[in-house]
Amino acid sequence: MSQMTRPPMGPDVTKRPVLASFDDYAGAQKAVDTLSDNGFAVQNVAIVGVDVRIVESVLGRMSWGRAAMSGFATGAWFGVLIGLFVALFSSTGGNLVQLLLLGVLYGGAFGIVFGLVSYALTRGRRDFVSRQQLVATRYDVLCEQAVINEARRILGLSTTWPPPLPEPAADAAPADEQPGDGPTTPAV
Repeated sequence: MSQMTRPPMGPDVTKRPVLASFDDYAGAQKAVDTLSDNGFAVQNVAIVGVDVRIVESVLGRMSWGRAAMSGFATGAWFGVLIGLFVALFSSTGGNLVQLLLLGVLYGGAFGIVFGLVSYALTRGRRDFVSRQQLVATRYDVLCEQAVINEARRILGLSTTWPPPLPEPAADAAPADEQPGDGPTTPAV
């Protein structure tokens, strides 16, 4: 069995040329998945969020009740986990439902105490509940120069780089002629 070596992550990854840009992470992820599905060596690719910022959405006010309920929920889940482990490794074959209920009750009780103590220790410095997420303006898929044309072909992108400039429109003035240089006709 061969071991897979990971290339070092660092500033060199961001120096790769841009293969494609996407408005959301899902688009960039789908492009890399398409490359992978077509046998492309995806270790030559990186997804880079550009203009990243933290967005914190305030969900509501923190209160003693909310601290207790949050603590109960966390403790109850932990209690269920402990109950499952006890049931799996118990030699007496205890009742699974009983062990899970005891786990929820004891875990929830300890969770309530922990939630209330944690809230009391904040002393009102953070009296709100929020959710944080990282958001980028765009997501660039970068690729090693040596294999970028193969990646472009797989994704159905132009393989000439940089892409050719668009042809000037037929009604546009030639580059050497400035607007207002020639004869003008008054508007009717």
